[in-house]
Amino acid sequence: MGAGEAWIHPGFLFLFGCLLIPLLRGRVKKFYLLLIPALSIAAVAFMKEGVYWKSHYLGLEIVLGRVDKLSLCFAWVFTIMAFLGSLYGLHRPEDGHHIAAYCYVGSSLGAVFAGDYLSLFVFWELMAVSSVFLVWYRGVPQSVRAGFRYLLVHVFGGLSLFMGMMMRYWSTGSLVFDRIPTGAAGLPEYLILAGFALNAAVIPLHAWLPDAYPEATVEGAVLMSAYTTKTAVYVLARGFPGYEVLAILGTAMTVYGVFYAVIENDMRRVLAYHIISQVGYMVAGVGIGTAMTVNGACAHAFAHIIYKGLLFMGAGAVLYMVGTSKLSELGGLWRYMPWTMVFYIVGAVSISGFPLFSGFVSKTMTVSGAHEAGRPILMALMELAAIGTFLSVGLKVTYFAFFGKDSGKVAKEPPQNMLWAMALASLLCFAIGVYPKMLYVLLPFEVEYRPYTAHHLLETLQLLSFTGLVFFLLVKKLEPEPKVNLDMDFSYRMGAKYFMWFDEKVIAVLDAIWGEIWKILGLRALFGGAKASVAFDQVGIDGVVDGTAYGVRGIGGYVRRLQLGSLQLYIALGTAMVFIILALAVLE
Repeated sequence: MGAGEAWIHPGFLFLFGCLLIPLLRGRVKKFYLLLIPALSIAAVAFMKEGVYWKSHYLGLEIVLGRVDKLSLCFAWVFTIMAFLGSLYGLHRPEDGHHIAAYCYVGSSLGAVFAGDYLSLFVFWELMAVSSVFLVWYRGVPQSVRAGFRYLLVHVFGGLSLFMGMMMRYWSTGSLVFDRIPTGAAGLPEYLILAGFALNAAVIPLHAWLPDAYPEATVEGAVLMSAYTTKTAVYVLARGFPGYEVLAILGTAMTVYGVFYAVIENDMRRVLAYHIISQVGYMVAGVGIGTAMTVNGACAHAFAHIIYKGLLFMGAGAVLYMVGTSKLSELGGLWRYMPWTMVFYIVGAVSISGFPLFSGFVSKTMTVSGAHEAGRPILMALMELAAIGTFLSVGLKVTYFAFFGKDSGKVAKEPPQNMLWAMALASLLCFAIGVYPKMLYVLLPFEVEYRPYTAHHLLETLQLLSFTGLVFFLLVKKLEPEPKVNLDMDFSYRMGAKYFMWFDEKVIAVLDAIWGEIWKILGLRALFGGAKASVAFDQVGIDGVVDGTAYGVRGIGGYVRRLQLGSLQLYIALGTAMVFIILALAVLE
């Protein structure tokens, strides 16, 4: 397909569509906020595979529209989530928040369809800059600080990506973004990989996620749970399948995330740590690199975006209506927010991998793929992480927020648009779980996989039953406490603190040394220059000025003496001057 082919870029619908938001009001504005996501879904539905919007810039080939099964899979779920997120945030009055959300979604779609590193980098950075406003718009001091930390971390990630792509261009002469074989990877490729891994929250580059996401706006956190990490999963699947380091780190992520989720007190921080865990399944699937596991990574990304968005919607509704999302301050909300509770439970059983829900048909694909690839240790750790997922999100949060001891807080259901968004997301979780083929047909590889086998069902039900028994036996031990858990961001912050202290001391020493040098050399030179300036002024400037004045005064005195008041003398002098001039002219 050529650049001239008719094609609608769904990302540009958001990027240019956001320009009209400040001009609209009332129902027209709300209709418009849903219209753009709906049009983007239609654009993806009618999209055909091929290469679109190809051009050349400074001798480089720029491709804004690479459409294949991999990019279409992510485009589908990105546009669906954009509609759900827009519906959920429809009540928010700030135009800037909606503009930032549109730019965030549009840049994520731009990255998915980018066929070269240059355009990918532009969308990558726009994604980071626009998403930080979804944190800042909460308007509290901790969100401002978290937003700055988020932005700084992503600037470093973007710098790593930029350095890698430029070094790759210098060595290969090309910026085409495609698969990099494991044997062909050098320093440029690993710099690119590091930039991608940071956005995927691969440990130890993950601390920005549980730091920033819980501090975002209620509506912004829903979108952030969907795009940044999943865009990173897409580029990893596109460029780095089969990298062993991803298989190992991804599996570590699955366990690491649930460990912190089990001990966390804040609902949104629990969910943030579970993003790390669930993205770990995807990163591990990409790292193992078989058709089954890459399909599993894509399927799980699709399912995860929907059910994790639903979970953040439920937690956000609690925060929006109650004023807190700390489990130690909640309890008994089922009386006041029954629909929110039902929708949250749908998301919880989906992420836990219950049969008939989306998590079951996606997560088991990656686990089965690890088994088929002969990776029993990775498979066992993924199963262990599944236990922690149900324990924390499915049981702990549900019990202590909606049941358990009544906190005495009186609340009510959130606005209708938030409930409708949760209802649609719940319907999708159930529909995908009941009819998984609607998801499997979108996957990049043709792989025959049947999730509803007796083995899968029995194994899953055993794990879930065992986890439920453990929870109710240890429910007192798992009671949330209002405490701060230290993660790797502690080392980041301490390191930054000591770096600033060291930097301050070094600057103070250098300033003192420079001050002494200035006193010894600079001031002496200044005084010497001042003396020379005075002497020059007295001898040179004053001499010229005074000499000129004396000369003018002498000429004036001579002329004054000529002014005797005799007209005959003036005529004689004038006539003599004329003859002198004529004589000089003749002699010349």
